Amino acid sequence: MKILITGFEPFGGETENPSWAAAQLLHGYPLQDCQITSVQLPCVFSKSLAVLERALKEHQPQIVLALGQADGRSDLSIERLGINVCDARIADNEGAQPVDVPVIENGPAAFFSTLPIKKMVATLKANGFPASVSQTAGTFVCNQVFYGLQHGLQNQNVLSGFIHVPLLPSQAAQRMGPTLPSMAAEKLRDALLCVLPVIVNHVKLGEADLKIAMGATH
Repeated sequence: MKILITGFEPFGGETENPSWAAAQLLHGYPLQDCQITSVQLPCVFSKSLAVLERALKEHQPQIVLALGQADGRSDLSIERLGINVCDARIADNEGAQPVDVPVIENGPAAFFSTLPIKKMVATLKANGFPASVSQTAGTFVCNQVFYGLQHGLQNQNVLSGFIHVPLLPSQAAQRMGPTLPSMAAEKLRDALLCVLPVIVNHVKLGEADLKIAMGATH
């Protein structure tokens, strides 16, 4: 089974990105009968989906797990849906800052993850990794990639979705003000290795996701 994992290049003046640090550690990792390939995406609105599309065509995966950095989050945030809007609080790595621009012109308002998100969260927590279902992937390039991924794979037999991860400790140490949550790249890798078999087995067995409350009140 082929698994594609994507992470982003550093952005916002950073020299590291935890999503790519973790993805790199998984490239070629021997997991059951799976072939894991990691690909770096540019943090650029005009380029990210083109690079993603090329990776999908080249590797023809059955599972796609996209990763992104989320300042301030303390856990692995399994995203529920991507929305059809780019509304950038900061500029991307080429200076673009779209406001209220659709990811896909005339596309649906949103796409849901096709991953077993609640099963993933339950497994991570049972194994000592902080995790939650997130109801928003933001409106920056992470959300653009998540929405574009789900749009491109609709009606295809591929499970796909997005996970936001905390900063690396070295990033958090450089921030001014209160210390932000962080997680080492090796721990992020171990958490993903905990959850990837859940996705693989979900593909093989075709079971439904868990039906337990993991919603939000705000």
